[in-house]
Amino acid sequence: MRKRSFVLAALTGAAVLAAPAAASAASGPSGAAEAAGTPSSGSKTVSFRGMRLRVPAGWQVHRQGDWMLVQTGRCDRPAYFAPNCKGFWILGPEAIKYGDEGSRYTGEQPFYPAGDVQPCPFSARTDQVVGKPTAAGVRQVGRGHKAKYVSWFGRCVTRSGARQTAVFDQREWYLPSSKILVVDVWNTPGLAKALRNAAWR
Repeated sequence: MRKRSFVLAALTGAAVLAAPAAASAASGPSGAAEAAGTPSSGSKTVSFRGMRLRVPAGWQVHRQGDWMLVQTGRCDRPAYFAPNCKGFWILGPEAIKYGDEGSRYTGEQPFYPAGDVQPCPFSARTDQVVGKPTAAGVRQVGRGHKAKYVSWFGRCVTRSGARQTAVFDQREWYLPSSKILVVDVWNTPGLAKALRNAAWR
């Protein structure tokens, strides 16, 4: 049974993320994220390493270095993969570098940067176990870009492992050429469509 916690070796520790990105934030050459709002349309653009997604205007963007949380609902503490934080993650090459239990992520195993216990996404009082894939294939992420897609079956279990409290799918879109990984454990409505319709610059 595989459990996890996140070791942020070359990232920045488990510090709380920066405040939501301002509407006028600009991406630098390192691929930092931005969120540009368009209130009249009810949507905004979230940009990361040249990938631009149209998302609902109410979604908040938190970013720090090479990783970004797009918060879609309640979030007790918008820190790196913290429990009880509804949203999805967009990760760059430094985060991906440690994505397979401290080794480089390739998409052959779930995004899993270390080997200890990680809280369930829905409750810090239970642990998560990520198992085998339930779906896999190639997904379009905007014109000219394809992602390796895998959905991994996840379970939340009591600390003793005796009782299962919830199940989830850990959906991953991995773009090796662009060095971008999108991770979603909340089955975020509209995310697959937003990625399919992504724009690039």
